[in-house]
Amino acid sequence: MVEFFRLIKAKDVVYECGPGCSCGSKCINRVSQHGLKFQLEVYRTKVKGWAVRSWDLIPAGAPVCEYTGLLRRNAEMDSVHDNDYIFDIDCLHTMHGIDGREKREGDVPVTSGTPEQVDATLRESDTEFCIDAGSCGNVTRFINHSCEPNLFVQCILSSHHDLRLARIVLFAADDIDPMTELTYDYAYRLGSVTDEDGNVKELECHCGTSECRGRLY
Repeated sequence: MVEFFRLIKAKDVVYECGPGCSCGSKCINRVSQHGLKFQLEVYRTKVKGWAVRSWDLIPAGAPVCEYTGLLRRNAEMDSVHDNDYIFDIDCLHTMHGIDGREKREGDVPVTSGTPEQVDATLRESDTEFCIDAGSCGNVTRFINHSCEPNLFVQCILSSHHDLRLARIVLFAADDIDPMTELTYDYAYRLGSVTDEDGNVKELECHCGTSECRGRLY
């Protein structure tokens, strides 16, 4: 039987025990640190390219997989336009509900100033770091977007407390039946993706859900 701990509801950020803690691997505060517990399969779809599903039932709140790749500064990626496997580490923006992100519960002091000053600062700044899974990564990079997803993205800190370098882990938002496609919300802001000439790119969304917004970006 698969054993794991669960995160019932998405938080702004989760602090887990790290290498400096005296607890062992069975500590309940190491939810995301036990590796893959489900048999995940990459398969081909008709309209969305590659996709991922699980052969096993995934209970709500279970950690599914971590988005891995090369840690890069976003400034390094300004000239890269054909890499679809870049994940911005945008924990600060998510915590404050910036650029259309859904603000989550939490009580983590991250910067000084009034809420208005914090929001203005974040709106004027892009995320500093990203995870580039274009040349190396794991199965997570093939998980598709959905406007009504069955996974949620969670920022996790364990070996350090730098929000700019948080780990990105996907958790099950609901019970997920075997052979169901796994999806999460990419949370693109419309008009935020451009080509090498600076022209805004548009991509139709094919998630097919009742909440579909029509465009991915």
